[in-house]
Parts: sequence; C-alpha cells; structure tokens
Amino acid sequence: MIRSLKPFAAVCIAAGLALGLAGCGDKDEAPKSAAPAKTLTIGVSPVPGGDMMNFLKPRFAEKGIELKVVEFGDYIQPNMALSDGSLDANFFQHKPYLDDFIKQHNLKLESLVPVFIAPIAVYSRTLKDPTAIADGSAVSIPNDPTNGGRALLLLQHLGLIKLNDPKNLFVTPADIVENPKHLKIIEVEAAQLPRSLDDVAMAVINCNFALGANLNPVKDSIAIEAKDSPYANVVAVRQGEADRPEFQVLKTLITSPEMKKFIEDKYQGSFVPTF
Repeated sequence: MIRSLKPFAAVCIAAGLALGLAGCGDKDEAPKSAAPAKTLTIGVSPVPGGDMMNFLKPRFAEKGIELKVVEFGDYIQPNMALSDGSLDANFFQHKPYLDDFIKQHNLKLESLVPVFIAPIAVYSRTLKDPTAIADGSAVSIPNDPTNGGRALLLLQHLGLIKLNDPKNLFVTPADIVENPKHLKIIEVEAAQLPRSLDDVAMAVINCNFALGANLNPVKDSIAIEAKDSPYANVVAVRQGEADRPEFQVLKTLITSPEMKKFIEDKYQGSFVPTF
C-alpha cells in the first residue's frame, strides 16, 4: 500500500437546470424538474472493486441511487477520503487491514459487509517451484503491516521461513526466527510488486495488483494462499452510518446472486465470494 501520495481531490458534481421559454402571451407553467436521485460515492481499487461496482451501477439506478465510482491506485487515500467525508464508502481492503488502519490512524470507520477473499500468491519470472529458490535470493513482499504479515505467513506455510508466532497476522521480517535459505526479504509498496519481479527471485503479490499486471493468481502463480484465509475483503463505512438506506441497498446488491455469478464467471477462482 502506497506512501507519500498526493492528497485526494474530491469529485465535484455540477447540476444543470433546464429553462423553458414560453411563447409571447402564453401562460404555460414551467416544467417540473424530476427529484434528484440519491448519490452514493464509493472509492475502489480498479480490480476487482471497480469492475464489481460498475457492474452494479444499473442495479443502483433501478433503486433511485446514482452510484459514483472513484478509483484509487493505493491503499492509503481511500480510507482517509472516507474519513473526511469525500467518499460515502470504500471497497478495496480486507478486514485485518481495515482494523489495523483504524488503530494506526485513529479513524472512526467500520466494516459494512464482507464480500470476497482475494488469495495472495507467489510469482516468479524464473521459478516453477518456490521451494527451489536459491540460497541468498531476494523475495519482495508488501510493505504494509497486514499484507506483509500475510506474505510472511505464506512463506512460512511453504517451509521457507519460520516465524516466532505462526498465528500472528501482523508479523514483520523482524519476527523471522529461522531462514535456512538466507532469503533477503525486501518490503515494497504493494502496487509496485509486479514491477519488482524483474529484480527478485520471486514476489508475493496482492491479488488485485497481480490482476492489474495481467497476472492470474490461479494460472500464473507458483504458490497461492489457502481459500480458508481470514482476509475477507469488505465494504467500509464511517462508524454509525451502516443503517443508512443507501448502505442497506449496497449491502443487498453486493451480496446478491447476480454479484456472486459475476465474480465466479469473470475471475474464475481468483476471487472467492464469502456469501
């Protein structure tokens, strides 16, 4: 997740008013303007959040809600924009990351609903088997606390390292107690991990950034996280707002049979619905 980013610029919405000109001497009434639709602005990562929410746009319109989808290329600004009111909700992160972000930044956010699990996976330009990695090789992982820990847990599952607490979701490279192959763990901003593949023996990449780089976790990875992962991606809202009618519509639509079929058909196992 990216650091040192430009401040988020809020989307400005301009509304136009159509004026009708009556003929000379006519006493026609001015046309009545339609009641404006409710607007719901949600911040997403392009893949898969953008795909999923754009798929739902017509369904929201049927409910009288104009859905505005704002795409972000990082994992920091969507939560800050939600906190300051620039967004109504966001949909880009798993629950452990949200919980840690809330704690680290003292924000009043909460999960509205879990939607899918996006398994993190290992990729390599040269290796077919992660356990065949050479002694002293470099391995890149996400540099944020939750996904970095998630990557290290996967490396431990593969038998490449041993951590001091195998159940701690927030482990860091400092928690590695055994590293028999002397792997060099390099922490990289999550969005840059696909680019790091040319410089490391292998990289542990978040699913959305892998797909954004045309890497399919099911077909292209050399190891993948188990599907019973605790890292369910959620829709986040501000605390105390979960009962807003728009959010109840969002909750219903994003866990609908239509959405489940969309996820299964489009991503072919790369994302696993939680409903």
